[in-house]
Amino acid sequence: MQVSDVALLVAAGLAAGTVNAVAGGGSLITFPALIAAGLPPVPANVTNSVAVFPGYVASVAGSRADLPRGRSLWALLPTAVAGSVVGCLLLLATPARAFELVVPFLVLGATAVLAFQGPLRRLVGHPAGMGPRRRTVSAQAMVAVGAVYGGYFGAALGVMLVAGLALVLDATLARVMAVKNVLSALIGLTTVVVFALFGPVNWAAVAVVAPASLVGGYVGARLVRRLPPVVLKTLIVVFGVGIGLYLLWRALR
Repeated sequence: MQVSDVALLVAAGLAAGTVNAVAGGGSLITFPALIAAGLPPVPANVTNSVAVFPGYVASVAGSRADLPRGRSLWALLPTAVAGSVVGCLLLLATPARAFELVVPFLVLGATAVLAFQGPLRRLVGHPAGMGPRRRTVSAQAMVAVGAVYGGYFGAALGVMLVAGLALVLDATLARVMAVKNVLSALIGLTTVVVFALFGPVNWAAVAVVAPASLVGGYVGARLVRRLPPVVLKTLIVVFGVGIGLYLLWRALR
């Protein structure tokens, strides 16, 4: 690996860690960087999933003050693990072309859910008005879908989780972001274990990107706590639209 490749991957890791903490989609920075450094697409995707994991952990540390108390978060963790295992197995066992065509619309759809959260809440009912059972089932379903997606590809996972959870959780956006960080970290840990055992990981690239994403993730999480909700929501929507359009362009070119 040349010095220029190392510099590119360090910069990409810093940016990706920050973006993942703020909105999600940092993998769309590191994945092209790994391709530019000479990795084939599948090893680049697997390596990317492993390399950005420390950034998720740092995001949890940076947002721990906003984590909800009680058992509500713990109940979502088994679903996140199971869903991400399914996603990893899909990536390793099936052709990616069909899913690549669906991914942009999933990302754009999730972004639209977040952008029009107010009207949708009036349509489906505010979380505060939902019964406990309905709220629990809805949250589990959102996490399951996001975890499968995260295990398979992962880019814009944060956007999808925030959009879904914000619709069904009666919590501030900062608290939803903190829950998103924990779930993203757990999904990331699961992908690390599965791909380390069965995937073509380039560990030299991981050794460069991972520490940079760790620093970026902590900085991004601290930044989130200082942003007004409307600014944070606008940033996530802008990131989501950009990521969705980029994925659509890449799938159709």
